[in-house]
Amino acid sequence: MDGAAHAAPVRLTLAQAVHVAAGDAPPSQIAALRSEQAEGRVGQSRGALLPSLTGSTSTSNRTFNLRAQGIPFPAIPGVPPLPEVIGPLDNVDARVRVTQTVLDLTSWEKWRAAGFDAHAGRADRESAAESAAQTGALAWLRAARGAALVSARQQDLALALELLRLAREQHAAGVSPAIDTTRASTQVAVSRGELLVAQNERDRARLDLARALGLDPGSVPEPADSLSDASAATDVPTETAAALALALSHRVELTAVRARVDRARAEKRATSLERLPRVEAAADWGLSGQHTSDWQDTRSYSLGLTLPLLDGGRREARVHEQDAALREEGVREKDLRDQVTADVHAALLDLASGREQRVVAAERLRLAEEEVAQAGERFTNGVAGNIEVITAQSSLLRARDTEIDARFVLAAARVALARAAGFARELH
Repeated sequence: MDGAAHAAPVRLTLAQAVHVAAGDAPPSQIAALRSEQAEGRVGQSRGALLPSLTGSTSTSNRTFNLRAQGIPFPAIPGVPPLPEVIGPLDNVDARVRVTQTVLDLTSWEKWRAAGFDAHAGRADRESAAESAAQTGALAWLRAARGAALVSARQQDLALALELLRLAREQHAAGVSPAIDTTRASTQVAVSRGELLVAQNERDRARLDLARALGLDPGSVPEPADSLSDASAATDVPTETAAALALALSHRVELTAVRARVDRARAEKRATSLERLPRVEAAADWGLSGQHTSDWQDTRSYSLGLTLPLLDGGRREARVHEQDAALREEGVREKDLRDQVTADVHAALLDLASGREQRVVAAERLRLAEEEVAQAGERFTNGVAGNIEVITAQSSLLRARDTEIDARFVLAAARVALARAAGFARELH
């Protein structure tokens, strides 16, 4: 038998499932790692503004061919000719060099742009956690729905078995035909088949729950609570204006897109500032000599200015490109604001519809239960055959499914509203 079948089930409340999904689901972990990468890029950009210190040491032994270096010595009568090859010469050198940017507005703006990008990365991480929380909550609700359907099918089977017992008793007493017993036996077989289907759907929903939470599928997670009218509750207001104001102020996706607008603006400014001079200071100090025993101090100081003059129009082309990118981010921001507004309105519509469906489903279930009770009483009293009971039982089955689905729809609408307002991680 598969080892997963023997694994102890992990029982989770909705709040626990949401917490696990927000922190451990793969999308949340990936977003967190991307945020760390963005933080690392901030440090890289800042490095262009900080001092740079390097050390070096070398030793060499060289000979020089003067003629090859373009330094021929003509022959002088009466003077011994100078050798063409000089050396070998020893040299030992060790030094430290420090450089510091004095003025580089382009690097400063690039650093600011990286900071905005890191801010967007943190918002993306929060957004991924919100989305994972929503996915985990819906997976938990589907698992709870699966458990409720199994319970309903078990009740259907118990009712079918009870009707079969009554049919056999009635037939033994001679007050009902054999066809009633056959119908009841058929209904028992049908109920058992539907129970098996419901159990399979429940187990698959639990497997999906494990994947949504980033758990080992062999852990067999299952809801610790049943699907109820109070499932997926939050403190998000259900009044349209209040919910919309909360969403526009709290949705981290809006924070991310605003940060990207700031980043695009800073990148454009950084490119524009490349037209200005760049000033850098450098200092070099070291020891140099033929041997370490005759080392002498050597040093150099410098202050350099770099002024860009002409680059073939590449800078202006990049400014134009970044201006288009800035306007693109502005369009994204407006579209996202509209999407947030639509999400809130849609969630509120679903919530209102879910509440109405819940009332209708509860009434339908009540009537179906009464129908089964009345049909059973008529069959017990011999007034009618069990065909009425079986018909009423079928109506009860559909009513139970409708009632369970209504509870699921209502809870799912609450999850959608919480996500639309940016509070999916606070579901309970």
